[in-house]
This record gives sequence, structure tokens and C-alpha cells, in this order.
Amino acid sequence: MAPHPERIDPRVTYEDQYFHMVRPNLAAIPQYPFPPGYTLRAYQPGDEAVWTALHRAAEPFFTVDDDLFEQQYGQHRDVLPTRVWFVDHAAEDEPACTVASISAWWERDPSDPADRARVHWVVVHPDHQGRGLTKPMMTVALNFMADHHDAVMLGSSSGRPWAVKVYLDFGFLPEVHELANPAIVQGWHDVQSVIHHPALAAFLATHTP
Repeated sequence: MAPHPERIDPRVTYEDQYFHMVRPNLAAIPQYPFPPGYTLRAYQPGDEAVWTALHRAAEPFFTVDDDLFEQQYGQHRDVLPTRVWFVDHAAEDEPACTVASISAWWERDPSDPADRARVHWVVVHPDHQGRGLTKPMMTVALNFMADHHDAVMLGSSSGRPWAVKVYLDFGFLPEVHELANPAIVQGWHDVQSVIHHPALAAFLATHTP
């Protein structure tokens, strides 16, 4: 059972299924600005604790361990200031705080020039969800990737339908090679039952029974 079921959209009445999405190129990236009051910044030393706190506040499906940041990023600390971003929020009636994060990582091997980019660890604090932060973060990450990679992938799951909708809006589609797994096919149909996305509808009509 998910450790925080209260964070799951009530329309998600099915079992969460992990899957991958791909974008075969980095052309025609949608451009979204940040809303007023929100500013982007690069990773700074000490942001490990901020990153962990954000994911602990938002993650519904698994427990965020103290060493997760180190597991995910520790081997490539030299690139953190250029590939990991945070969003700060400041308002007259609220204390300044960091409310979101995204990273532009590699799929597998940084030493392989042909390695696809990976949109990695996208998070928005629950208090700031629904304010239009994910799309501007995606714009930033994909703009960076366009200068360094030829294609991009990401991992998500059926229990995060509105995140999946954003990725579809940015031209990502299901990884075709995973469709041999009936559980993943079902996961995609489950997502579509919530978001009713035209691009996903067309994909499923073409690639699944």
C-alpha cells in the first residue's frame, strides 16, 4: 500500500504501474514562462536537504530515504549546477521558500554521446501544485537537453495521471517496446480513463488491442 494514499488523486482507483515515455527528438519544444512570484535557480551546495524535503512532501507511492539524493546524483556532483534546477517562491504574505525541482540527466551513460537525455525527479510541493510550475520546468530542462542530446526519455507511472498529461503535452509518448507487457498496456489505459488525452488516445488505438 502507498505510504501516503491521501496524496493520490481520488480518480486513481487502479493499481499504480511504472512505465517509460519517450520523445524521439528535441525540436519544437513548448515554451512556458514561470508564473509571477516564482523564479528558477540552479543547484547550490546544501540543496540535498531541500530536494529530499520536497520529495517527502509530495511523494505518494514510496518512502523517500535520507540517501536518495546521493544514490541518484552523487556520482556526478560536478554537473549538478548545470543539470539540476529549483524553483523559489516569494510573496508579500508568505516566507520565501523552495517549492519545486527538476533535472536534465542521462538515461544510462554520460560518457556515451548517443545516450538519450532523461527528465529526472520532477517534483512540486503540494502547496504549490496546480499553479503552473511543471510546464515551465519542462521547458527549461528540454531547452538544455536540446543543446546536448538528440532524444529524451523519462519514467512515470499510471498513478500520476496529471504529470503524464504534461509529458504528453510536451510530445512524449509511451515507450513502444514496453507494450509487450500486458500490465503496462493496462496502466496506459488506466491513465487515459482519467485524462482523456487525444495524443494518447491515438497512440493506444494504433499500438494496443
